[in-house]
Formats: sequence, C-alpha cells, structure tokens
Amino acid sequence: RAALAKLPPAEKAMGERLHEIVMASAPGLSPKTWYGMPAWADAAGKALCFFKPAGKFKERYSTFGFNTNAALDDGNMWVTSFALVKLAAAEEKTLAALVGKAAGG
Repeated sequence: RAALAKLPPAEKAMGERLHEIVMASAPGLSPKTWYGMPAWADAAGKALCFFKPAGKFKERYSTFGFNTNAALDDGNMWVTSFALVKLAAAEEKTLAALVGKAAGG
C-alpha cells in the first residue's frame, strides 16, 4: 500500500481498486512491493500478480500482470499481462476471474 500512496491520483485510484479486486478474488494473497511496484504474493511470498503504473516507466498505459507462479496455463499460449487505461465493470470482472484462477481458485 505504501507503493500506491506514492502514485499520481489517477494511478493511485486504479491501484487501490485493483487491490480491492485482488483481495476479494484471492483473499489468500498478501500485498507487497515488488521491484517498487504494488504486487500480491502467494503463500510462499512470491509475487503472483502486479500493477505497473504508467508513470513509473513513462508509458502510455499501466499494466496488470501475472508471474510464472500464476496458475493460468491454457494450452500452448496464454495471456500474462494486460494494458490498462481505465477500469470499468468489464475489465474488473475479467481481472477478478483471472486473479481467482491464478491463485488456484
């Protein structure tokens, strides 16, 4: 949460909403800072998913991503990150489902 506090208002709001989504979808995850970015870790302490704010790297969009410990495998190819410009109901629903699946739910 300390990493979120340092963000510009729009990115902070997005990060806080992502935190709510992650914690509701996978309450067993723990918030942490990972390479200076907000992230959520599994029981082993490994970052399962993360939020890369656009401003941190002067990008045009933020990113919500999953690391290799996420249980998202789907055949020979699957998505590991998403570009985020804003969060609306559809994006929230998609991310909630993916976080739940990634955490083994």
